[in-house]
Amino acid sequence: MKRTYPKWTSVALIAAIYVLAGVIGWLVFHFVMQFLPSLEGRAWVGVFLSDITATIVVWAFGVLYENVSVYDPYWSVFPPVVFLAWAFYTGVWSLPVILLLIATWYWGWRLTRNWAITFKGIAHEDWRYTKYRSLHPALFHLINFFGLNMVPTLVVFAAMLPGLKLYETSNSVYTLSGEAGLYAIRAAVLILGFTVCISSATIQLIADKQSHDFRAANPGKVCNVGLWKNGRHPNYFGEIQFWWGIWIMYAALNGIDWYILGPIAMTALFLGISIPLMEHRQLANKPDYAEYRKQTRILI
Repeated sequence: MKRTYPKWTSVALIAAIYVLAGVIGWLVFHFVMQFLPSLEGRAWVGVFLSDITATIVVWAFGVLYENVSVYDPYWSVFPPVVFLAWAFYTGVWSLPVILLLIATWYWGWRLTRNWAITFKGIAHEDWRYTKYRSLHPALFHLINFFGLNMVPTLVVFAAMLPGLKLYETSNSVYTLSGEAGLYAIRAAVLILGFTVCISSATIQLIADKQSHDFRAANPGKVCNVGLWKNGRHPNYFGEIQFWWGIWIMYAALNGIDWYILGPIAMTALFLGISIPLMEHRQLANKPDYAEYRKQTRILI
């Protein structure tokens, strides 16, 4: 039987779980970097292993409380915390890094805030997860561990790699002596990426408010006002665009290379899984959604 607690007791419990996961993840990182000297210069491997470990801790508590939604805040908490910790670890506080930190903390605040508003307590599980429980009871624990916890962690980490790499190359924009034109181009693209990140989180923030206000006033109806009038998933659009913004900041200093796979993977996750799941649910629960779907683009 699921444990039930008041909402803010549940929030405090989730926070304690994440602090524990963070501490264990940091210990793993410290151990890896201390005892595996061959990773010198590739410290991101330590971050990856600490990420995996922290995810396992959060997953274990999700199993304990019979609620996969324990993992939900991980998406918005891990990147800003790690980017800030990475600045302290590397000692790099250049302008590109400062812009990255501003963008990710603004984005993380928006997404975590939305989670806190919609979070109903430790006993309430997101409908996506309850659907998997009912459809695949025999395989659910495998789906839970790999599909619902690890895959998002891996995709987010892949999308974070351009940001982590930015710390190594962020000073290059200042060392182009005699190349004023290239300096200006790199600086302009860097600011473009930052602007994309900030605008993306702002789009999500506006979409959140419009959706919450509309649903409160029109329960059971299809939200088709504001940003939702121009796209069926403006919040997902903002999320996809945010990670492309981070890559643009990276590309400003490094050009186009295999790190572009990070935002591509993020885009594929939303277009291939998140959006189809939401579309199917909306079509099943809201009769007006089919017509709305015909008249409105999937993204802005």
